[in-house]
Amino acid sequence: MSTDRRAISSGSKFEKLAGYSRALVDGEWVFVSGTAGHNPDGSISFDPEEQTRQSLRTIARALEEGGASLADIVRLNVYVADRADVMTVSKVLGETFSDPRPTNTTIICGFPVEEIKVEIEVTARKRGQ
Repeated sequence: MSTDRRAISSGSKFEKLAGYSRALVDGEWVFVSGTAGHNPDGSISFDPEEQTRQSLRTIARALEEGGASLADIVRLNVYVADRADVMTVSKVLGETFSDPRPTNTTIICGFPVEEIKVEIEVTARKRGQ
């Protein structure tokens, strides 16, 4: 087993502000912090479906940099601001993941920034380790 441990940054101003990494690679595991749907330029769509898709794009980039992919995700933690958006978010996740699908816990919660509708946190295990 590899003893590789390194941080991955997406360049978000929030990473430095709050003292965290977008992702942390620890051996065969990649842990991705809660990721909201901010675009690379810092803007964010008001649409929860687009926020979910953008969150997944950011997560996919972090996983790729860590030697993994969306297919390697074993666990999702999904945080949604409004229960009315759960089905919209779930639909995107259902389109993204195939068998064997990762585990998922979805929580309705508030966010410090009103524009955020969804945030996704994942754990992935690199295959072939």
